[in-house]
Amino acid sequence: MTRLTTAGRPPSGHTASGAFRLLLTLCGLTALLLTSAALAAAPARAADAPAASQPPSQATYLADRLRGNPVHVTDQLPREIPRSMAPDFARLAERTGVPTYVLVVPGQSGSGEDLLGAVHDRLGRDGLFVLIDESGVREAAAYGVRVPAEAARRTADFELPYDAGPLRNFELFVDVVAQGAEKAEARADAAREKFREGNEPESMYIGPSDRQNQSFVTGIALTAAPLTVLLLPPYVRRARRRFPRATPPSPKADRRPTAARPQWWRLLVPGLALAAAAVIALTAPLVFDQTKRGPAPLPTSGDMTARVERVAKGLAQDPVYVDPESPRMLDGARLSRLHDRIERFGRSEGGGPVYVTVVPHLPEDESAGDEELFAAAVRAKLSKADGVGEADGVYVVADPLDGYIDVFNHGLRVESSRLHFDLPDFISYGDDRAREADDHLLGERLDGLMTYLDESPRTDEPTTSGDPARPLSPKAENSLPPLFSTDFWPGLFVGAVAALLLLGLVASVLVIVGAVLRRRSPAPRSAGALDPSASSEPSTAYLRRTASTALDDATQVVVETDLGNEAVALAWDRFEAAMYLVDGDVDSVRSPDAPGTEAATLLAVIVLARAARNALDGDTNDLCCDVNPLHGPAAGRRHVRVSAEGNRRRMLALCPLCLDSAVATPRELREQLLTLPGPAGTRVPYDEPEGSPLSVLRDGISRLASAARESPQVR
Repeated sequence: MTRLTTAGRPPSGHTASGAFRLLLTLCGLTALLLTSAALAAAPARAADAPAASQPPSQATYLADRLRGNPVHVTDQLPREIPRSMAPDFARLAERTGVPTYVLVVPGQSGSGEDLLGAVHDRLGRDGLFVLIDESGVREAAAYGVRVPAEAARRTADFELPYDAGPLRNFELFVDVVAQGAEKAEARADAAREKFREGNEPESMYIGPSDRQNQSFVTGIALTAAPLTVLLLPPYVRRARRRFPRATPPSPKADRRPTAARPQWWRLLVPGLALAAAAVIALTAPLVFDQTKRGPAPLPTSGDMTARVERVAKGLAQDPVYVDPESPRMLDGARLSRLHDRIERFGRSEGGGPVYVTVVPHLPEDESAGDEELFAAAVRAKLSKADGVGEADGVYVVADPLDGYIDVFNHGLRVESSRLHFDLPDFISYGDDRAREADDHLLGERLDGLMTYLDESPRTDEPTTSGDPARPLSPKAENSLPPLFSTDFWPGLFVGAVAALLLLGLVASVLVIVGAVLRRRSPAPRSAGALDPSASSEPSTAYLRRTASTALDDATQVVVETDLGNEAVALAWDRFEAAMYLVDGDVDSVRSPDAPGTEAATLLAVIVLARAARNALDGDTNDLCCDVNPLHGPAAGRRHVRVSAEGNRRRMLALCPLCLDSAVATPRELREQLLTLPGPAGTRVPYDEPEGSPLSVLRDGISRLASAARESPQVR
């Protein structure tokens, strides 16, 4: 019997082909497993790579801060709300009577109510949650407690001006919360109605333009008031002397010329002007006592550097720093891709480090909203970090609030001007899609920026964007200019011009008033003017009228003049003598029955009154025309034949008209001798009436004044 076994079977071709197929199958499975492992590892890296650097959400970060301290003050508003104000907010928060959690963060950092709700959920504690930004209480919500949060917020909004400041706003908010729900609602409604009626609260602070106005007004007052005091009263006083008097004053009979005023009297007006200037200069700073533009306290040096230190510390560990206090703009995938692009650019030719900061930039921050200055400060701080050295690189500053992106090169071989000035608008500012998107498409635009950097031409030497200008210090920024500066100096000039314009206006008014008064009361003939029409045989009535006019004229001028020189004293002496003759009553010369109205007395009054006026006009001539004293002052002396009988001549003082007559018609001159009414209708020479002071007139007017005082008519 034969056994069939395979051991003796010859090799078959099918055996070789099967082995080959088996090998191919094993290779395919291996490749498939390797590919699957690679694909599985890639997402794992994408998820794990940013996990270490990806910041917590905004609500989680803020909840963690409140877990350690119920009051969190951001480090991003040092110029308005420095971190050193945290104890002040904490002290006020204790007055609410319930657990109060206060978040002080930049405005627009997420929707207020949603943010507070998310923070409350992550914190896991009930109480009053208050969100404050640079303007004041922005949102308030109560969780597990009964407080009038919304009414208190509305009250603070309507009762306080916009510049009251966050701390003052929060203080009023706390006070209203402590009043209870009923009173808080009533107060909020009343404040809203008052606001709607147009009764807005007045500003608590002023700005630079207001200070310039104050300086301008102070300058005007400092020159206008003293110059007005210095120029106006003396001018008005001199102008009044030229006004005609409707009813001249009646000096008393025993009136004597007042003594010369002391020297200090002359300095009174300048002293008053100087005093006015001193009062204005001293009181203006008390009236305009504002020194600050706003309520912000002066931050410490730590307040001003806290955010830069925080960002630099983060960049030392990760080239992308995302502000945890702001809404998240980059998801995990975008962050991972951004890290990869930064790493590739660093390995490229002419490339280097890229530092990306996603933080808000506001006027209240340490850089006053200047992105370039912030980038330079972060670079300087990063350069001092341990193990980093000189932190050259491209600094990308992205703002999560407005979505703007700025790029600054410090030390890489890349054209700095191209990055700073030629950056595409889509990258710098975004388009309509970016403006409508909540995240401003920052991830997409930063990716485009990295592509732009990769394509940027390289330079032979490192370049830099330059050194930015330093902003004003917080103290200088919040301080008003000194009162005596800016528009104070133009105000001085305007004040001087205003004083002169006022003087011109007053002068115009006085001219008009004087013209009206002179039209209503024509000025009498000047005592110094010649009166060739004066009769040589005047009547008593004519003498009364002439005496009254002369006295009125002298009274208007003399009694308003202070003694100050010899001419004025002479005028007073002559005027006083005339007043003695009329018993100190100017009106008496108009009455025929009054004492002192005899013809000789009236003539003496006329001569003395006119001579007084002449003295004030600068004519101190002591002689009048001896032929006819009514002609006026004498111009010289000449021998004149005064009688038709014989050849008797006398040396007489003559006026210019009589001098001409003495030469041309000497015989007619004696016919012009003045005579006065005598007894029984006769006429007698003016110097012959018995007891008349006119007998000494030829000796001079001063001698006549002395004789007038000694006259028995004077009581």
